[in-house]
Amino acid sequence: MEDHKNQNADTTPKVTGIGGIFFYSGDPQETREWYAKNLGLEMNDWGTSSFESRNVNNPDEIDTLQWCPFKEGDKYFAPSKKDFMINYRVQNIEGLVAKLKANGVTILDDIATFDYGKFVHIMDAQGNKIELWEPAG
Repeated sequence: MEDHKNQNADTTPKVTGIGGIFFYSGDPQETREWYAKNLGLEMNDWGTSSFESRNVNNPDEIDTLQWCPFKEGDKYFAPSKKDFMINYRVQNIEGLVAKLKANGVTILDDIATFDYGKFVHIMDAQGNKIELWEPAG
């Protein structure tokens, strides 16, 4: 039987939520341990804590947000000079990158595809590096 719900899915290139919060720490392991001990954050294999929430547009879908401290000066945030980076969950990443290019936004790399989704990095007008992520599936 055909799934009419998917045929009418919104494919507008846009941000749909926050996928991650990443920040510098002088000692990422100590920071993780402090948050685990004092605030109950559970860390996964990548040294992050995952928060789950329901997608309000599709209540059957569970979204996750990753929280992770990085070692100060980690090149993953470059070329930004900021102490943090936000990962935004998006839909239609190819369409969004085309829109951003048309608007003169700095695109830092090509869209990379992994088992868990597609990623690209951009810079905002204030010099913040932003990670865009379209989850797989």
